[in-house]
Amino acid sequence: MFIRNVSLPRRTVLRGLGVAIALPFLEAMVPALPAAAETAATPRRRFGAVFVPHGERPGYWTPAKTGADFELTPILKPLEPFRDSMTLVSELCTPADGHGTTVAAWLTGSVPKRTMAEDVRAGTSVDQVIAARIGASTVFPSLELATEDFTGYIGGCDGFYACAYMNTLSWRTPTEPLPMEINPRILFERMFGGGPTNLTRRERLEQDRSILDSVADAVDRLRRGLGPRDRARLGDYLEDVREIERRIQRAEQDATTEVSLPGAPIGIPEAFEEHAMLQFDLLALAYATDLTRVFAFMMSRDTSQRVYANLGISEPHHSLSHHGNKPESIARLVTLNTYHVELFGRFLRKLQATPDGEGSLLDHSVILFGSGMSESDVHSRLNVPTLLVGKGAGLLHGDRHLQAPKETPIANLALTLANKFGAEMDAYGISTGTLDI
Repeated sequence: MFIRNVSLPRRTVLRGLGVAIALPFLEAMVPALPAAAETAATPRRRFGAVFVPHGERPGYWTPAKTGADFELTPILKPLEPFRDSMTLVSELCTPADGHGTTVAAWLTGSVPKRTMAEDVRAGTSVDQVIAARIGASTVFPSLELATEDFTGYIGGCDGFYACAYMNTLSWRTPTEPLPMEINPRILFERMFGGGPTNLTRRERLEQDRSILDSVADAVDRLRRGLGPRDRARLGDYLEDVREIERRIQRAEQDATTEVSLPGAPIGIPEAFEEHAMLQFDLLALAYATDLTRVFAFMMSRDTSQRVYANLGISEPHHSLSHHGNKPESIARLVTLNTYHVELFGRFLRKLQATPDGEGSLLDHSVILFGSGMSESDVHSRLNVPTLLVGKGAGLLHGDRHLQAPKETPIANLALTLANKFGAEMDAYGISTGTLDI
């Protein structure tokens, strides 16, 4: 460890014109051995939730064996490098079948009010409960992201349930659903600053300038006071920032011809994979710089009609999810489910490779991955796919498949996670108890 006589504050930022770039964890931020030991003993814990729509194929998700050393199923196979950090929980269920109810209940553990009007009611989502415990000292107590925007949909989107129930994962209160940001440029500039309008962003784009240009002097001054490992860490981090900025700029170049209003947001890639990975990479940066410790990410929306031509699938996802037990349709769904897991695995790889005190970001995080239904053909609420990755600095053990009693409310998982992060709650939604995870 690089020992210094003076401390670099954990909240150090690099400031430039309209830009404030937070720093990742550096050894210079714990300059003495006692401080380093204290940081190792009380690491910053993080929580995230990643939602995928239309369930996962029964028979291709749940391992046959419980306990440790379970065999990964075809859909989970891309996560082999992380099995020591994986906790699978089977036999959890949401309160009722259907798109609106299963989405709204996934993080709230509640039974949504049946309404097509604005008087929606679900429950405070567990990400917001955890954010209240661990996010108060961060710039963003929580971040809510998605790749599809359906906020213009009003009325009923699923029988007699309002579209609001399917448009978000996060509820600040039982009656206050939170919007989810789909534009990587907007998130990037919330995190690091930059031009407030399309015009200023285009000017920077045309001149091939980076937000890092405005903090170049501050970077040089900081580098001179760092040890070799910190200099390498800082260089890797700044290159990550610049690479994400380049990818957003490429998306803006593709989108420029279609943008007619100066204030309209640009920076949303046309390709789903690029869009999803930009959101994931921005979340990894937000974790690394301690801008947030909590996020919820809807990779795709229930009833999504997205077509995955890159996988050779020409049928929209929602239509395909009603497979009617056709073997060829089920095979395509398994391919699609596995693809989503592969993208999630890339995010986990980034967290695993990012140092965070005496460990990595993944070591100190708990990331929930799953869906609000299992068998999409009938919108089944039973045995919904539920995966936790990361040990949360000792909160979870990893390398386990746990089978709860049949029809255990998913609210029990929310209650368990809330308590592990210090909420000290006796009940949550329609919970009947906690889980031994």
